[in-house]
Amino acid sequence: MFYRLNHYLALCGVCSRRAADRIIEEGRVRVNGQTASLGVKVEDSDTVTLDGREIRPEERDILIAVNKPVGVVCTEAHFAGERTLSELVDAGTRVFSIGRLDKDSSGLILMTNNGALAQEIAGGSGRHEKEYVVSVDRPVTDDFITVMRGGVDIEIDGNIRRTRPCRVKKTGPQEFHIILTQGLNRQIRRMCRTLGYSVRSLSRIRIMNVELGDLACGKWRELTREEEAEVRRRCTGRG
Repeated sequence: MFYRLNHYLALCGVCSRRAADRIIEEGRVRVNGQTASLGVKVEDSDTVTLDGREIRPEERDILIAVNKPVGVVCTEAHFAGERTLSELVDAGTRVFSIGRLDKDSSGLILMTNNGALAQEIAGGSGRHEKEYVVSVDRPVTDDFITVMRGGVDIEIDGNIRRTRPCRVKKTGPQEFHIILTQGLNRQIRRMCRTLGYSVRSLSRIRIMNVELGDLACGKWRELTREEEAEVRRRCTGRG
């Protein structure tokens, strides 16, 4: 993987990216024995030194929030020309999505480099809340809300699955918010289809305590220390 040199220095815990630019301009950084210049890119196999001392990125868990646009796929197994989630994120190391959002959906998805943490967050047994805003092709009725809340029989790979009871609230003539504690494949779309509705748009706005907020479409951010600590507490049940 390639990194901009200022980003590499930041990952090594040397300084911020802005301060790294000054250090590079001062001629204190060498890449493979050659004095580096601003904008140069390095990869893991390169030798980077600062004031004659070799530096390497710090090994640490990374947990980030991404606002996935419609049309972007979460898996690396994709068709030619499709954009992948990993192409949106330059975290300085390989990160992978925790769970999925289908190609036609948008909104919040978490990514990490820690497989154990990903399993704890994504595991259905944890019943972690995920909140979505959904617009449909017909007026949302009281009966629709009541049935959705109680659980719906949906078909997945030829098998009928009953969805868990969930929280649903009408937020517009043809819009509702839904909070799930499970993540069956295309669950909300299948639930709506069972009741004769088609989903026009679907966006996830919260996972546990992490909210999408004003994060722009296609952008990402690292979780705050407080957010990450609460995620870990909810996964382990401690604290």
